[in-house]
Amino acid sequence: MTESKKERWTDYLAITTVLIAVCATLSTFKGGGFSTKSLMNQTQASDQWAFYQAKSTKENLYHQEKDNLELQRATLTENKVSNELLAKYDSKIADCTKKIDKYSKEQAEIKVKAAGFEAERDSGKAHSTVFGIAVIFLQISILLSSIAALSKKKFVWYCSLALGVIGIFYFINGFFLFV
Repeated sequence: MTESKKERWTDYLAITTVLIAVCATLSTFKGGGFSTKSLMNQTQASDQWAFYQAKSTKENLYHQEKDNLELQRATLTENKVSNELLAKYDSKIADCTKKIDKYSKEQAEIKVKAAGFEAERDSGKAHSTVFGIAVIFLQISILLSSIAALSKKKFVWYCSLALGVIGIFYFINGFFLFV
């Protein structure tokens, strides 16, 4: 009779170990996926911030050109130059103002995109971290299950189950981030 109880117990041990191993495998897979997603979003955010900086540089150049043209126009106004020449300066200043406005608008759009990529990056990191914690608990649970099977100690298996439950909790939490 003792042999059949041991047999049944070891069968449950094997089944729970397999289930925990499956969760550990899936947790590793999902954690890696979220980690990759986080890295890709970081790259895209960096690209957007570089694009933002390029637009900022161009905007700054037009600001400088506009300031220079306004200074030249003011000097010409004092020297009583023809209205035709002043109109050309006004036209150039207006063009610079349009470019400045265009680059400011584009920067705002780029900033929103970059912030979106950063939010996705942060979300991916959060998911990946939780899946990583799940893997740790699940692997320790598998290790304890192995020790329980070799030593035939039920208490070690119960400890394994407790850690497995914690690991499965983190595994589920990796999808939803409810904690």
